[in-house]
Amino acid sequence: MTQIRFACSIVRPFACPLLVLALFIGWLPGCATSEGSVQKSKGYYQEGIASLDQDQQKAFVSFQKAAQLDPNNKEARYGLGHILALQGKLPQAEEEFRAATKLDDSYSEAYTYLGQVLEKQGRWTEAITAFRQALTNPLYGTPDLARFHLGRALAHEGDYQGAMEAFEDALVVNPPNIPPALLQLELGRTYYKLGFERRSREALTKVTTLDKSGEYAAVAKELLTRIKP
Repeated sequence: MTQIRFACSIVRPFACPLLVLALFIGWLPGCATSEGSVQKSKGYYQEGIASLDQDQQKAFVSFQKAAQLDPNNKEARYGLGHILALQGKLPQAEEEFRAATKLDDSYSEAYTYLGQVLEKQGRWTEAITAFRQALTNPLYGTPDLARFHLGRALAHEGDYQGAMEAFEDALVVNPPNIPPALLQLELGRTYYKLGFERRSREALTKVTTLDKSGEYAAVAKELLTRIKP
């Protein structure tokens, strides 16, 4: 199954202030945080965002400081989880995203990222649960991310009907947050597994149009050779 990198599918929340980020560093429920600490925490968080592309280590330190000053800063926790995931430190990243969802059980971005971290660890059933939890929030701004990854996880587990429904739901999100060619490729692959050859051919043909000579088009062309004319 076509792989999708963390940087393609998860970093996106950093591009939108309303969808951003979270960590786990010293969460002490019930402890009051002064207004000054909260404001300083926000400042360090913004510093981390500004450093993220140029200096990952500096960004990590900034997110750490933000979380230490305000243990309820879920965005700082998400930021730490994001960097840990990119570094391949998946168990630690998992801790950060779980901490973020404990702070806000409607934090869909954290659930979606958590699902992908679990998926990378081969924990597909748990990943499916996380993606579905992300989709319980009607205000989730990029639901096609969770639907796409849910579809891939369900397909991996052999639930092609569920995968098809997830991919089809992802298709209606506009503007899309998943490359349309990639989404059509996974949908075409799923149709093929279900025996829907006409639908599969249509989806895979769209991939060759959308991606032309790219990687997704090459995979689609190979799959098209398996379908009877």
